[in-house]
Amino acid sequence: MKTLKFNHKQSELIRHGMKTVTWRVNDEKNLSVDDEVLVIDKVDKKNVKTWQIIGIAKINQILAKHLGEIEGDELGGPEEYGSKEERIKMFKEYYGNDINELTPVKIIHFDFTPQTPRTVEEIEDKNTTDLHEIKLYADGGSRGNPGPSASGYVLLTMKDVVVFQGGQYMGITTNNQAEYHALKFGLEEAHIRGAKIIHVYMDSLLVINQMKGVYKMKNAELRTVHQAIWQIIHQFDHVDFTHVPRELNKLADAMVNETLDASIA
Repeated sequence: MKTLKFNHKQSELIRHGMKTVTWRVNDEKNLSVDDEVLVIDKVDKKNVKTWQIIGIAKINQILAKHLGEIEGDELGGPEEYGSKEERIKMFKEYYGNDINELTPVKIIHFDFTPQTPRTVEEIEDKNTTDLHEIKLYADGGSRGNPGPSASGYVLLTMKDVVVFQGGQYMGITTNNQAEYHALKFGLEEAHIRGAKIIHVYMDSLLVINQMKGVYKMKNAELRTVHQAIWQIIHQFDHVDFTHVPRELNKLADAMVNETLDASIA
C-alpha cells in the first residue's frame, strides 16, 4: 500500500484536523485521486523504529502547478511557508539544488481517518505471515444507545492466530453506527496487510443482513458508512459475511469494552 510520510509536527496537525493538504515533487508513487494511503508519523526521523502508522489518507484532489505559480496558502494547514523565494529555498532543502520556479509540484488534498497508532516495524513483521485469506471479527457498542461508543475488530489467520486487534472510540453514537464502523475499520486494516479474501463474522444481524442484501438500507446516517464499506470491499477478491452468536465474538467485544473503558474513565 502507498504511504505518505510526515515529520512529527505535521503529523500532529493532521491528527487534529488542521492539515489536509500536502505536496510532492518527483511523485514516484504516482498518487491519484481516490487512492488510500498510509499516513506515517516520523516521530524521530533518524530512527525508523519510532515511525508510526497513524491512519489512512484518502486523496480527493490533486493540483499540478509549477513551483513559481504556487501561493503560500495553497500548501495547506496553519504552517507558514513565507515568500516565493523562501518556498523555493525550502523545496531545495527537501529535493536538492535542481529545484527552480518551473519545477512541477503536485498539491495533494486528502481526507484523514485516524487509526490506533502502531509502528512501521510491527506492520512489516506481521506482514511476513501469509494473510492472503483471513478472518475478521468485528463488533461495536454504545453505553446508552446513543451514548459513548466504540468499535472493535480482530484479524485472524485461517488457523485462528490473532494478527491484529484494534479499537476506536467513536464519541456519542448508536450501537448500529459503532458496529458498522467496526466493520469498516477492520476491512481497512485487512487491506493494509495485503489480504485478498476476507471472511467477516459479526453478531449484529442487522449489519450482516444489510451487507448481504437481505435487509434494505433505510437509515440515512448509516448509508454513508455502508457505501464506504462497499468501496473498500471492491478492493478485495472476495468478501463474505456470517452471523455468529455473541459468545463467538468475544475477542472483538473485548476490544470494544477495553476502548470504552480507556476513553471515558
